[in-house]
Amino acid sequence: MKKLLLILFLSTSFFSCKAQGLLTEKNNFTRQDTLRGSITPERIWWDLTYYHLDVKVNPDKKFISGKNTIKYKVLSENNTMQIDLQAPLIITKVTQDEKELEVIHDGNAHFVKLLKKQIIGSTDSIIVHYKGNPKEAIRAPWDGGFSWRKDKNGNHFVATSCQGLGASVWWPCKDHMYDEVENMRISVTVPSYLMDVSNGRLESVKKHGDYTTYNWYIDNPINNYGVNVNIGDYAHFSEVYDGEKGNLDMDYYVLKYNLDKAKKHFKDAPKMMKAFEHWFGPYPFYEDGFKLVEVPYLGMEHQSSVTYGNQYKQGYLGRDLSGTGWGLKFDFIIIHEAGHEWFANNITNKDIADMWIHESFTNYSESLFIDYYYGKKAASEYVIGLRNSISNKAPIIGKYNVNKEGSGDMYNKGGNMLHTLRQLVNNDEKWRSILRKMNKVFYHQTVTTKQIENFLSEEIGINLKTFFDQYLRNKKIPTFTYKIKNNTLTYSWINVVDNFNMPLKVYLNDKVKWIYPSTEKQEIILKEKETDFKIDPNFYISVKN
Repeated sequence: MKKLLLILFLSTSFFSCKAQGLLTEKNNFTRQDTLRGSITPERIWWDLTYYHLDVKVNPDKKFISGKNTIKYKVLSENNTMQIDLQAPLIITKVTQDEKELEVIHDGNAHFVKLLKKQIIGSTDSIIVHYKGNPKEAIRAPWDGGFSWRKDKNGNHFVATSCQGLGASVWWPCKDHMYDEVENMRISVTVPSYLMDVSNGRLESVKKHGDYTTYNWYIDNPINNYGVNVNIGDYAHFSEVYDGEKGNLDMDYYVLKYNLDKAKKHFKDAPKMMKAFEHWFGPYPFYEDGFKLVEVPYLGMEHQSSVTYGNQYKQGYLGRDLSGTGWGLKFDFIIIHEAGHEWFANNITNKDIADMWIHESFTNYSESLFIDYYYGKKAASEYVIGLRNSISNKAPIIGKYNVNKEGSGDMYNKGGNMLHTLRQLVNNDEKWRSILRKMNKVFYHQTVTTKQIENFLSEEIGINLKTFFDQYLRNKKIPTFTYKIKNNTLTYSWINVVDNFNMPLKVYLNDKVKWIYPSTEKQEIILKEKETDFKIDPNFYISVKN
């Protein structure tokens, strides 16, 4: 998740060869960044209620054309509406009540001048027509755009991915995370020898000449980057999962020559559903079903249409990112990207600066999957093993209002932060209940870091302000410094934010003891036999003595 994630993580090689896009360094921001990343006056006055995206895809020419019907509710008086669409795509016209409207273009932001008075509380719609050759993804899913590929039989194999860069890279929309459309219809017209798979449920298929239109309907709120188009020579198989909310349709779309392989390999999907419903509560989109769709890139967390390109291998393209062996017990893309259904698609960040909400929890979900099937010790070994890829070069939270996420440490460092938080809860059933309640309280909502911090502080019963300041807003690892001399243990925290006072579990001769370090040195007189001192490795800290 980027996103892959899409994004997904990554490894050291990920950082060395990433294309421009998600997780790239950027410190200078332009007017276009602000228009893309902030809740502008031309956005805030209207609330999205419905999209009907109707697009025709010509793979031979790498060309798309179509329209998006945008329904909205008026929240305050204004007559200028910001619609986003990125070059080289162009808006050909915008209409309301069949009247063409003036559009003022400012880079990738387009300001539509509405003719009639917008009455507070009323609902209305515009239709945005567009066309062009969309940006081609260089290294999907990190840089975003269309992936135009061919399968081994020479058939077109096409897919979209756009986290971070934004959905406006391929369709006109209100491209900001804060406002999710309530429901949506997607109509995709493709050459008749191919099939389109998009989000939600397939309503109908209509053939007209050499082209066929696939109509999909999404009956739940969805973030813009979660919307996708996947086009290929697909085969389909399915199963019904007996879930917490009843029967859940689980559908799989794969290239025809991979059908037998997929039927065996995708058994991780119902295993994922069982584990994550246990930890996080019911799958959030029963109405739309769940799909895995094969694509020509690694994968992405598109809502109810999770994309898959892990080459039918265990781990991350056959590798164990943790180096412990546990990472080869599951297909990384199936588990990680599907975990985003709870964290990214159900609970969504309002600003991409808070993308850790998506990636930290989903990174941590990998260890919870292991916990469910292989036990707590295995899960701890896995998440601790991921620490080797943490860089601690920049904070996890990014820059607000300019469409900039934080550092890639939001994955492995974020997962270890949550694993540390589990230790502070010190009650696994309570921890599980908190994760389930979180998905219920913030069900189908966009949220801020502050909301998540406050929720966890209240549920755990600890003021976690300095905890999150340290792990999210500071690049330093908390360092526990100690020494033992003359049967006296002296200890404190260093390299920490002001007032950092996280408790720590230690072992004295293998007996558990909780200590409460601060930035001031403290002492404990040890008994003569208490000579063996160890720190619980489940806490993500550094140690100096």
